[in-house]
This record gives sequence, C-alpha cells and structure tokens, in this order.
Amino acid sequence: LQRRAQIGLNKGEAHHALKRAISFHRRGEIRDRSAEGQHYRIAGMNLLAAIIIFWNTMKLGEVVANQKRDGKLLSPDLLAHVSPLGWEHINLTGEYRWPKP
Repeated sequence: LQRRAQIGLNKGEAHHALKRAISFHRRGEIRDRSAEGQHYRIAGMNLLAAIIIFWNTMKLGEVVANQKRDGKLLSPDLLAHVSPLGWEHINLTGEYRWPKP
C-alpha cells in the first residue's frame, strides 16, 4: 500500500513539474488582476499540459506497437516505469539552433 501511495505521489509531482516547466514566463507567477484572467491563464496551462500528455501517450503507444510488431515484447516491469508526463524532449522556450552545413 505504501509503495502504491508513493507511486501516486511521484506521478502527481511529475504532473506539477510539467506545469512548472510550461509556466516559466514571469517565473511561473500568475499576475492577472482579474479572477477571470487568472482562470483563463490556468485553463490554458492545463490545456497545454493535457496536449503534451496526450501527444506523449500516442507516441509511447506507437513505440510499444512497433516493438510488438517486430516481435520484441516489452516487459510489463519496464513499461511500469514509462510515463507520458515527461517533457524534456520538448523545446518550451522557442529557441532553435540550426547546425551549420
């Protein structure tokens, strides 16, 4: 029971880390003066987090399906450690660097 509770806490922390990464502008502070503006900003952040999680889920599903198609079954123990909450592979700052040819 304690292990499952810790797993749940880890997932919650990963979700919060994703939202912190998304809200890097203004150091993550919501400075809208109106409650409506604050609501819209939070709703936008939640929508963006949901889009990232959905995209990652779809891509992880494709990887698992491709491995299965190729006859390489992934162990359930390994898949238990995979989460769609990762965001390190996403460029959140909009800074792009192109290598010189």
